[in-house]
Amino acid sequence: MNIDQAERLPLVPEATLRAHKVFFPTDTRFRSCARLQQALWRERNGVPIGASIGIDTKKKQYGHLIAAGAAAAGANFISPLVHRVVYRELRYREPGALIDDNRLYRNLLASMPMAMNLFGPMKADNELAERWVAECFPDLAGAVCNVQFEHSPGRGDPRFTADGTAFDVFISLRRPDGTKAFLAIEVKFSEGMTEPEARPRERYDELSASCGLFIDGDDPALRKNPFQQLWRQHMLAQSIVGSGLYDAGRVVVIAPSLNTDVQRAVTRYQKLLTSGEGLVGFQSVSLEEAVHAVALAGDTEHARALALRYTDYSEVHALI
Repeated sequence: MNIDQAERLPLVPEATLRAHKVFFPTDTRFRSCARLQQALWRERNGVPIGASIGIDTKKKQYGHLIAAGAAAAGANFISPLVHRVVYRELRYREPGALIDDNRLYRNLLASMPMAMNLFGPMKADNELAERWVAECFPDLAGAVCNVQFEHSPGRGDPRFTADGTAFDVFISLRRPDGTKAFLAIEVKFSEGMTEPEARPRERYDELSASCGLFIDGDDPALRKNPFQQLWRQHMLAQSIVGSGLYDAGRVVVIAPSLNTDVQRAVTRYQKLLTSGEGLVGFQSVSLEEAVHAVALAGDTEHARALALRYTDYSEVHALI
């Protein structure tokens, strides 16, 4: 692969996308390639294709979906261990946790199965999680107490954001000095930071003005895409520290380096932030860096499986 291919994904011809049943006219360049990548992964692994109702109300096969039987057997997960973790998490999920079981099991392109595939083994092995945190966030390293999925400290609780805002992954730590810290992680795969915007709430305005995180807490841009989700999550994280539940924390976005919509959004969001003692930090980590850290933490097999599934676009380039 030459340097151009390493830094840029191709515009895939419509005929190629249609051949693999992944032609979606509204896809961004990255999402189109990611959808094709997932279809190629499914084909290479012999996973049966799934179907869904299209916008024309007809049932059609789509290359990024898995057939129901294979989905139930855990085909969307990179190992039996992750499948077991998912099974347990769904049965002990937090009240109010918004986890779409169908997307989780059947949609190869969804970010939640990617979060499970990345962090599932860490949920099962605190020492692996500790080594991964030490690689990515050495200043917050410590003993991992828990790895949680779709976590909120209290949905609807007025001490926090008084809504349903939650984190894809939440890692609780006890640092060597005895203080409690957390990593509140938002995982993005092919999304473009265009999630449905939350309705205005007085609590949002109160927190935005008082939390100390923002240069201008009244900035209307914070309340709209592409920032509004990060804004709400960051305020939730700060309120967790403010309530005394933890001593320190950080909001982290993990997304592919080539997903330029997300990368641009987090860079622009960082320019809206202040810094200071007691404030919850904000950091962006590329998916490639997160996967490499898994290898450095000692689980090279897990890292290789993640790379083949999510970061290796050699098959897409080969088609071009």
